[in-house]
Amino acid sequence: MARILNVIIVILECIGLYLSISKSGSFKKLLIYYTQLSNLLTLCSSLLFVIFGPKDLVEIVRYVSVCMMIMTLLVTVFVLVPMSGKVEELLFSGSGLYYHLIIPILTTITFLFVEEEVSYAFVWITPVLTLIYGIIMLIMNYKEKLEGPYPFFKIRKQGVKATIIWMAVLMVVISTISALVLI
Repeated sequence: MARILNVIIVILECIGLYLSISKSGSFKKLLIYYTQLSNLLTLCSSLLFVIFGPKDLVEIVRYVSVCMMIMTLLVTVFVLVPMSGKVEELLFSGSGLYYHLIIPILTTITFLFVEEEVSYAFVWITPVLTLIYGIIMLIMNYKEKLEGPYPFFKIRKQGVKATIIWMAVLMVVISTISALVLI
C-alpha cells in the first residue's frame, strides 16, 4: 500500500513540477522557493521509496520531506493566503493545488499511517535545513540579490526586529512539526 501511495505522489509531483515550470518558464527560478524544494525532496523521497522500499535512509528522507510539506501547507494557509488574499491561486488551481494542498496532505497521511516510523534521533534535521534555507534567503534579501520569495524574508522592508520575530516563530513551527510527526 505504501508503495502504491508513493507512486501516486510521484505522479502528482511530476504534474505539479510541469505546471510550475510552465508558469515560471525555468526550473532554476523555482529553486528559491521552500515550497519547490520541499516538493522536489518529496518527489525524490517517494521515488526512492518506490524503488528501494522502507530502508532507513529512505525513511529519513521521507520524514524530512513530510515535515517540510507540512510547513509548506501551514505557511500557505496561515500566512501567504491571508497576506495575499490569493486563495484560488495558492490552494485550488495550477501547481498550488498540487504543491500546497493535495501532495502535502497525501504525503503526510501516507507517512503517518502507512509507512514505518523514524527514530527521534533525526528530529533536528528538518529545523536545521529550514534554518539554513532561511539564512540564505535573508542574506540574499539583505544584499538585494533577491526580493522574497516570501514576505517574511524582506528584511529591508520590514526591519530587523520583525524579521527576527518571523524567523523565531517559523523555527518554533518547524521544530514542533518535526517532533509531532514522530509521535
